[in-house]
Amino acid sequence: MRISVKALALSATALMGFAGAASAAECIAPANPGGGWDFTCRQIAGIMQEIGLEANMVQVTNLAGAGGGVAFAQVVGERNTDADVFVAASSATTTRLAQNAYAGMTADQVRWVGTIGGDPGVIVVAADSPFQTINDLIEAVKADPSAVAFAGGSAVGGFDHLKVLMLLNRAGFEDARAVKYIGLDGGADAITQTVGGFTQAMTGDMSEIQGFIRSGDVRVLAVLSAERVAGFDDIPTAREQGVDMVAMNWRGLYVPGGVSDEVYAGWADKLAQVAASEQWQTAMAENGLAPYTLIGADFEAFVRDNIAEITEISKEIGIIQ
Repeated sequence: MRISVKALALSATALMGFAGAASAAECIAPANPGGGWDFTCRQIAGIMQEIGLEANMVQVTNLAGAGGGVAFAQVVGERNTDADVFVAASSATTTRLAQNAYAGMTADQVRWVGTIGGDPGVIVVAADSPFQTINDLIEAVKADPSAVAFAGGSAVGGFDHLKVLMLLNRAGFEDARAVKYIGLDGGADAITQTVGGFTQAMTGDMSEIQGFIRSGDVRVLAVLSAERVAGFDDIPTAREQGVDMVAMNWRGLYVPGGVSDEVYAGWADKLAQVAASEQWQTAMAENGLAPYTLIGADFEAFVRDNIAEITEISKEIGIIQ
């Protein structure tokens, strides 16, 4: 796969017939229709047009492959100075960059525009669990890591796994290899394992567990957002409980690395206006997202720090050398 990413990107370019910079704005969703990146592109593109930021319809292009690597390779290699293109990104993008999944490519080859929302991470236990707070759970791990198993909907080294490791690290527990994590096929399987008593806690996203919260099957020990989530105001953040940890499956954009500062600032300004729009507030509410806005330099600093942290933890658990 590492060799094929650029080849796939070149093939995609040939098939799509790019002859130069697009005459109208284009958003690349690095996956097939229906997923999170597709949602990000279509929502942001539609709102840009609706509120008058783009005179013409913004084209959405689905360019799947290599977990976002095909799109990344095409932008870096074929469209590096294209001022009309922007690309949907998420926590999966930075995780894969940190773990060298986009072979030969790095985060500094593009320019990170911003994030304007995200799916908050959560740490969940069964309703009858003895753990009442996130600190109860953390202290149990510190006392005996083998006695606390976490279930998550991503593979080992994926974002659900990393959320737990980063949380524990911020709380002073640094032996990442000692943490028991069971990667399952999606959040539904992970929460079922926890409710059934097969694991002591679940790590996932708020959107995955809302039904279980309402049914009373689970207790959310902490939401990993900067503020409490609307509609779930009784659930405390990790920060409130003394652990400075925010883990959002953020939704944002990057643009080619070769665009001018003026072009970059223009996209940043447009994204900030989308974030402030009524239309985006509605889209977040309807899709279980929470506000999470970092634009321009603030977002670039976030991406840099996020990749450094994921790289360090990934080395500790043997995902990368």
